[in-house]
Amino acid sequence: MTAPQGTSSGARILLLWHQTRALPLGSQLFGLALGRLVPYSGSIAPRVIALEPGYARIAIEDRRRLRNHLSSLHAIALANLGELTSGLAMSTALPAGVKAIVTGINIDYAKKARGLITAESRVSLPGVTAEIEHAVHAELRDASNDVVARLTARWRLRPA
Repeated sequence: MTAPQGTSSGARILLLWHQTRALPLGSQLFGLALGRLVPYSGSIAPRVIALEPGYARIAIEDRRRLRNHLSSLHAIALANLGELTSGLAMSTALPAGVKAIVTGINIDYAKKARGLITAESRVSLPGVTAEIEHAVHAELRDASNDVVARLTARWRLRPA
């Protein structure tokens, strides 16, 4: 199955998700493909749990290579997870003919992050008839469902 000509990048990502998720080890295959598409984000070995237009839920495992000197997940690993989650939610919400780029990121850390961390982001887009700024939020939670961080990515949207 291939995406039709002129399909948005978000639609292509969703197509890949639907093609791989039902396969044995499909989530891992999708994660590897995502790491190839977005090499820096691949460094945290993200595991996509859910992906649909305007919604993403992604987890990372607590591993030594992602830790800081305080024996918790590094602040930038968490920012990477939050940005990837908000970015996939945004990308899959974009209609064809709209371009987007991140222009700023803010993250607030609530507590030390240890163990499995899951980020979630939901995007509702306004109509894009001219260049606009739009904030997208991601919330990161630990296995106890406590918020460890909240990220806001500021996106510039414009008609192509």
